Amino acid sequence: MRRPQGRHLAAARPMRRHRAWSWVLLVIFVLLVAIAGIGGYAAKTMYEQAKEVKAHEQNAVSMLSGFSGKKDLNSLDQISQKLPQVQSETRQANDIAHGRLWNLAAKAPYIGNDIKTVQGMTSTVDGIVHDSVPGFLNVVNNLKGAQLSEGNGQINLQPILQSQQQIKVANAAMQTQVAYYDQLPVQKAQLKVVRDAYSTSKTKLDGLAQKFDQISNAFQILPDFLGANQQRNYAVTAMTTSEARSSGGLIGSVGVLTTNNGKITVGAFRPNTEYVPYGMAKVTSSEKALFKEWGPMHQSLMMQDLASCPDTQRLAENVNSVWKRTPWGAKQPIDGVITIDPVYLQAMIRMSGNVTLDDGRVLTGDNTAQFLLNTIYKEYSPAQQDSYFGQVATKGTDSLFANMNVSKMMGLMTVSGQMATGRHLSMYAFDSNIESEFQSSELTAHTPNDETKPTVGVYSNEQNASKMDWYIHKTSKITRTSSNSTGARTYHVDYTMTNTMTQTELQSVPDYIRGMGGVPRGNGVEKTLIYAPAGGSISNLSVTGYAERMQQKTLNGTSLYAGVVQVAPGQSVTFSFDVTTSPKTVSDLQMDQSPMGWEDPGVTKVNY
Repeated sequence: MRRPQGRHLAAARPMRRHRAWSWVLLVIFVLLVAIAGIGGYAAKTMYEQAKEVKAHEQNAVSMLSGFSGKKDLNSLDQISQKLPQVQSETRQANDIAHGRLWNLAAKAPYIGNDIKTVQGMTSTVDGIVHDSVPGFLNVVNNLKGAQLSEGNGQINLQPILQSQQQIKVANAAMQTQVAYYDQLPVQKAQLKVVRDAYSTSKTKLDGLAQKFDQISNAFQILPDFLGANQQRNYAVTAMTTSEARSSGGLIGSVGVLTTNNGKITVGAFRPNTEYVPYGMAKVTSSEKALFKEWGPMHQSLMMQDLASCPDTQRLAENVNSVWKRTPWGAKQPIDGVITIDPVYLQAMIRMSGNVTLDDGRVLTGDNTAQFLLNTIYKEYSPAQQDSYFGQVATKGTDSLFANMNVSKMMGLMTVSGQMATGRHLSMYAFDSNIESEFQSSELTAHTPNDETKPTVGVYSNEQNASKMDWYIHKTSKITRTSSNSTGARTYHVDYTMTNTMTQTELQSVPDYIRGMGGVPRGNGVEKTLIYAPAGGSISNLSVTGYAERMQQKTLNGTSLYAGVVQVAPGQSVTFSFDVTTSPKTVSDLQMDQSPMGWEDPGVTKVNY
């Protein structure tokens, strides 16, 4: 009767998790009888128990699945209500997996490491729902009853300060449990289905742990950032990604965000033209060589160009070197720099509510980025453009921090983390203690620097004085090709830039968008920097399309590849190369790139 069974398995294929578990159960049953020497009755009993473990774990994971979603407070409320049931499911699964038969099977040849892996998986999930999650929920529930807003943009910092230690303990428990999970003997497991199930769960647990870590770090950061002990001043650079620079885009204006004991105010944004009299930043020799001396655009490295450096630290130090020369900067020293773009502002408005500009135009959580990155250049003069960005930033911030509550605060933490991942937001503090917290929360953007978490960096600098990068769409395909005995992994990367401007748009948009001349109007001219992962390498680099030969350069002590490509309307350019990571790698290759005018980074991963 094999055919009916085959049809049954085929019909089950869309249910991947169920299919994987079915194979695990079947193979364990057969191997226990044939290899482990356990009697048929005992093996049958264990098979039935394995089905119970499967059911309990799936029920628990299903109920926890919303924890790392975007609607954090609603998700947490639901989990809080279901927590007793979740704990019951994981406890039963863990008790079964550590029963006499399972412990005996864990010592058996061939199949033992597979059993140990399943046992480790059940104990980790059980520990998380009994230790980490309750502590985290207690903090949130306490804050829900606290008065976080004192009116007029003033945040009551005391409840946050009182919650710091409790959430730190809950986070420490989570990180310990996930670290234990990561050390399970999955490499020795014989069954591919066990390894695959482990890998899938590892991805989810790592995401959960990252979520805990970001929120815990935010609790540690917020009081100092909000001026709990002293007033803090941060320069806010407003970048337009329509004219790309490595860290985001051309800096159109600079404002000041001041925090003092929870009170937040946003000062006026000054256009970059007001900084021109104070000259070029105090750049390094390699920054000058790469961006000013090597064309085709010889950048001024005045305020407008200081996002050319892909490391936020260098951007901040360069901004500060110009800031201190200005009369307003001499009177108001800054404690750090925050970079933002219209995509970040759009996300803030989505949380806090629509913003009405002085001329009656309403910006929402859906149209803000397009307005500030494209529409504004068609309908308003350059002087008006700077004014509107300042209006949006000021009104959006005022609305966000007015009537602060735990829902807004959780949303702010989540969205800020997401925006920082895409480089739509980055922060650097000159105080090393605060900066350490920024880095722990991954709020400071930087070029690849961690051998255990490999990243390839691709950064663009528009060489056509235009706003063409609104039309330059970047996509990447990363294919894992192999891993070797040293721990290093290899990947193939195809990185494509496509100019989506139509001929109709080319004829209708102003020169301010399509370019003033020097190169064909409507062409994107991208000076592109490509960084290998820390401790890794890039090989077999080629470019398809209109491009000059890629060269090896050095920026602030780090080697990279650099070249200039031109992308005409309707055309594409593709960079293709192989990547080898460090032997210290513990995770798959990620892409870090200059941000575009939307949230989707356009990254496709194959064989991950």
